[in-house]
Amino acid sequence: MLSRTQRSGSRPGAALLVFVCYLVAFAAAQYDPLKDFCRRWAHQAAVVDDRLYIDGGMVDWKPFSASSQNYTNPFFLYSDLGQTTEGMPTLNAGLSKNATIPTVNGGVLWEDSVNKRLYLYGGEFYQSPPTGFVLYSYDILYDNWISLGQPAGSAMVVPTSYGAGVSISWKGEAYHYGGWFNNASVPGWNGPPQASNRLIKYTMDTNTWSNLTGPDNVRRAEGAMVYIPAGDAGMLVYFGGSDDLYGNGTLTPEPLDRIYLFDIANTKWYSQMATGRIPENRRRFCAGATWAQDQSSYNIYIYGGAGFPPDTTGYDDIYILSIPSFQWIRGPYPADSNSTGPYPKSMMTCNVVNNAQMLVIGGTYSNDTTYMCDADVVWGEHSMDLGKQNPQDAIWALFKPNLTTYVVPTDILTAIGGASTGGAQTTAPVSGFNAPDLSVLMTRKAIVQSRSPTRDVSVPTAGKAHPGSGVVLGTGVIAGIAIGSVVAIIIILTACIICIRRRKKYYAGPRQANQPPPGWAGSNPPSASPAYSYPSPPLPVPVSGPPAELESEQGITPVYYTPARSPSSGKYEAWTTPAAAEMPLPSPTRSTRSRRASRASDREREARGVMPGQPYYSPVRTPDAVWPSFQGQTQSPNQGGVAYEADSSPLPIHPSGIGGGRPGPGTLPPGVPVQPRWDEPRR
Repeated sequence: MLSRTQRSGSRPGAALLVFVCYLVAFAAAQYDPLKDFCRRWAHQAAVVDDRLYIDGGMVDWKPFSASSQNYTNPFFLYSDLGQTTEGMPTLNAGLSKNATIPTVNGGVLWEDSVNKRLYLYGGEFYQSPPTGFVLYSYDILYDNWISLGQPAGSAMVVPTSYGAGVSISWKGEAYHYGGWFNNASVPGWNGPPQASNRLIKYTMDTNTWSNLTGPDNVRRAEGAMVYIPAGDAGMLVYFGGSDDLYGNGTLTPEPLDRIYLFDIANTKWYSQMATGRIPENRRRFCAGATWAQDQSSYNIYIYGGAGFPPDTTGYDDIYILSIPSFQWIRGPYPADSNSTGPYPKSMMTCNVVNNAQMLVIGGTYSNDTTYMCDADVVWGEHSMDLGKQNPQDAIWALFKPNLTTYVVPTDILTAIGGASTGGAQTTAPVSGFNAPDLSVLMTRKAIVQSRSPTRDVSVPTAGKAHPGSGVVLGTGVIAGIAIGSVVAIIIILTACIICIRRRKKYYAGPRQANQPPPGWAGSNPPSASPAYSYPSPPLPVPVSGPPAELESEQGITPVYYTPARSPSSGKYEAWTTPAAAEMPLPSPTRSTRSRRASRASDREREARGVMPGQPYYSPVRTPDAVWPSFQGQTQSPNQGGVAYEADSSPLPIHPSGIGGGRPGPGTLPPGVPVQPRWDEPRR
């Protein structure tokens, strides 16, 4: 039985109007998601079968300028994992997503490979107030979205942004831990942002929710969580990110030597200390898990992330957490283990494909002074060969559609022993397990059971109607719908033209230098946790800023290296260091159409002084925003407190780099909650 929302959405007239709205919005955007791509970040991504789906987030268009940055990305795209362009999966546009489906940043896409669906959960709205939570699902077979309504079951669920999400298709379950409550994610939210300490569980086949506890009472956000098939039903592994110790958006680093594990079968949390080369504190990085063929080791690869003071620049590096030895291993990039790479990134996505490769999509370049695009030739796609199964023994490599087997690389074997197929010799932490149960669970392999689809998932034949939409209409009804639709189209086009003119007039106008930045309502923390309920009536929500490309504070300026093509190696070296080149130059044997397209692209690049295969560069401009001040390990040993600049009036705050102000003059003693500050983005 379809709900009223679903039934109304299937009416041809309504569907036509929505489709027209989408076309008008698309035309107004004046950007092509493939040809004009420059950068992408804070999006959601998921893999089902041979496609990697990319939704929402923020995007910069090329040519890079003040008017082409920080756009909400309305396009729903997919990368074809069975086909490559310039050595990376081919990106395709044109999937359906009308204006009724939220476009958010910092959310999550849960994949259901059994029923061929995606679920959109959480995230923040940009330049519009958030709406009450409704779970939307994308039907892969029929290329349409449906509303599954508000959460059902015993739990009241209020989604967060920049939390950690993972789905387990064979169980039909999805999980989300932590994240931020704020007035860009929760309707009517008043006061400073606040992180969550809850683990949310969604059961796909019954459309029900559970509100579970976290490992403790600490509120966390911006970390990473992955699934490994250890224990009886698998385990969730969480680490890194930010702690909100005072419930007011103040950021304290969560050290990466502390690993949290959730045993799904027993719904129980464990904590385990890790050893080895511990990664530097970071947030908004991405992670993916794979394992040896005999499951004697589970290896979690992480990339990049934003930093905390005094090193706010962030990271361009790879680390590997090997379980059950719980050893951190500095990955093969960069080659110098005492430094990070030249292009620190955060807010990208990591998706493991067939256990053997991991696609890193997009990300924001912290402190970038050159404002180059992110490998725009391949739409910001970067591929890790997790087992380094290539002649160059390189971690960054061309994507191989047929690579489906993972082998344990030398970097890990050196630490835990064994062979490429498994047989790890180190199977416990150096100082032992923190809990006796954990030592037993690590010896067990999850029993992966076959889950039956709850609907027909065979490939639909041409013209097959979507279930529930098979309404036969008479000729008169069809004619009435057509006439009404034409009138509606005229009204919609007129309204859109007016809106576009007003928008252009607004952006063409001068900006006041001292105008408070858009951002976050209220300055006092709520008296208690939001307790998963909405205020009534809703309070007005100001327009929020984007999760901005961030610069450093305290005069720290990172060093960026101008990429150069090595004449001897013939490699792209735009995104990695010269010693770790990523993509070989295109093959000279291509179709006539490909050669024409390449020559056109080369002419455009030569006009801008960029060699073929190198990223586009844009004129240097002033960065958008500054990093916040942080509570925690940010003071020098001889410092008695945290000093602040004077300001005549405190402004709102936001933990993820959007808008905000700073406290007044003075010094606070250590241990007192300190609220971060953000300055107005400078254009």
